[in-house]
Amino acid sequence: MTDNQITQLLKYLLLFMGAIFIILVVIFIFLKFKEIKRKKQEQSDILGGNDETRGVANTATKGYNKQSINKFMEFDKVEDNMIVQKNGNRYLMVIECQGVNYDLMSSMEQTSVEEGFIQFLNSLRYPIQIYVQTRTVNLENSIANYKRRVDEVENNLRRREAEYESNRQSGLFNRDELNAQFYELTKLRNLYEYGKDIIYNTEQMSLNKNVLNKQYYIIISYYPSELGNTNFDKEELKNIAFSELYTRCQSTIAALSASGVNGKILDSNALVELLYMAYNRDEAEVFGLDKALAAGYDELYSTAPEVIEKKIAALDQEIENKAITKAEDVVEKVRTARERKLDERKVNMDEIISEMAKMIIQDNEPYLGKEVAKDAIKEISKEQEERKEQKENDKTKEKEEVKDEQKKPKRTRRTKTA
Repeated sequence: MTDNQITQLLKYLLLFMGAIFIILVVIFIFLKFKEIKRKKQEQSDILGGNDETRGVANTATKGYNKQSINKFMEFDKVEDNMIVQKNGNRYLMVIECQGVNYDLMSSMEQTSVEEGFIQFLNSLRYPIQIYVQTRTVNLENSIANYKRRVDEVENNLRRREAEYESNRQSGLFNRDELNAQFYELTKLRNLYEYGKDIIYNTEQMSLNKNVLNKQYYIIISYYPSELGNTNFDKEELKNIAFSELYTRCQSTIAALSASGVNGKILDSNALVELLYMAYNRDEAEVFGLDKALAAGYDELYSTAPEVIEKKIAALDQEIENKAITKAEDVVEKVRTARERKLDERKVNMDEIISEMAKMIIQDNEPYLGKEVAKDAIKEISKEQEERKEQKENDKTKEKEEVKDEQKKPKRTRRTKTA
């Protein structure tokens, strides 16, 4: 083979190898892109499924969606005065109980309550759960009702006052009739003033954020698996669960009445309020359930912030407080140093004046004359020496007075004893 043929063969071989390399690179990029897409799909499924299962939930901010929130809340829905859990495998019904003031009862009444509660415990044939919920008393609605009723009383009072004044000036009524009208007017005026006082006191009470109220509940559960292996659909299981829970709740209320405790079964709205208060302890006072329903919310979501966000907010507040304290300390330190410097300058004012006077005399020596300037500086130096000796004498005198005071014998006070 000639040299040209060998060169041509090597050229074709290099082109073939280059094409194979490019094909391999393209395959590698395609596989890599496919792997990244698969990982993103798996992560999206973990966070709550694809776009169809997520619905209208927004997961772009924190990765939360409707499914993850429902999973956190541990219940599916509230239906027919029951809380449905675990996809219909557990049903709950709640009894609200009114407590009794046990401490204010007599010994016989306390014994009666204890015996009634023992009978209640002995009559239980199913598990129960006692739940105590502490709520902040929201007096906003009460204040609004008071103001509305007081406005009605005020309008009636103004109308009665106008009628009384008109009747008094007309001269058609005798003294007894006017006195009766005035008496009714006085009662209405006292009622109006009393209503205003109630509103004022209630508003002052609402300023205190520690006004708390405790609610007591008994939770009764039912599992459809208690029926055994039966072929019931979901609607039939729900009806059976409702009948069983209702029977258990009625028997529990009857057993509790023996100890003086009254109870009632919570309806669906009360159950929603109970769950809303449980999941939104901090925000329930500001953004209550009634406001959420009035705003058009038809699903129950938790509005409470994350614990980490609360910690960050508390840490930011602590940092701000410490920064303010440090700034105040530094400013006070600098201010104290400047004041101390000013005090020292006031104390040494005579010396500073003398030294400045010497400098002025020295600068004006050609005009004053050498002898005059020399005598003037000597006189100023003499005054400085006298002031220095006076200060030293004052210090020595103070030390001697302190020593004399310490050498004096201390007088002891003796008391006569009988």
